Amino acid sequence: MTDSLWIMRHGEAAPGRPDHLRELTETGRRDVERMAEWLADSLDTSSRDRLRLAVSPYQRAQQTAEIVAGRLGLTLETLALITPDDPVEDVIDWLQVNGEGVPWLLVSHMPLVGELTARLVDGQRSLGGGFPAAGVVGLQADVWAAGCADLIGFQAPSSLD
Repeated sequence: MTDSLWIMRHGEAAPGRPDHLRELTETGRRDVERMAEWLADSLDTSSRDRLRLAVSPYQRAQQTAEIVAGRLGLTLETLALITPDDPVEDVIDWLQVNGEGVPWLLVSHMPLVGELTARLVDGQRSLGGGFPAAGVVGLQADVWAAGCADLIGFQAPSSLD
């Protein structure tokens, strides 16, 4: 059975310290709202009805996920192991246990989102630096392991103009 995974980077965040308390900017909120609308239009009814939303505990990711959850009618599930510098291997291990038969949307941060996407698709460690704020990648796989996923789509707020 082929499973789906959507990986989203949080919207643009204001600078500041401590890092985990940084909030979305107005531009970040607008971009996330546009991407939430795009997701709502892009997901088929079956996927949207079964979709689960896991989010980093950091403030900007939580704010991003709240906007997406509101548009898609989802409940947030905070996942402590998807903060910016968490090991990709831990996320893949989590997907192997929790991802079978369940479409997930993960809302997280760079560099994790880039590294996770690259590892699942190419088996490599990084995505060459390009994963824009509020960007979304769609993947499909029969098993969540390095090099086993297919890229089914990528969307950035700037592409919606």
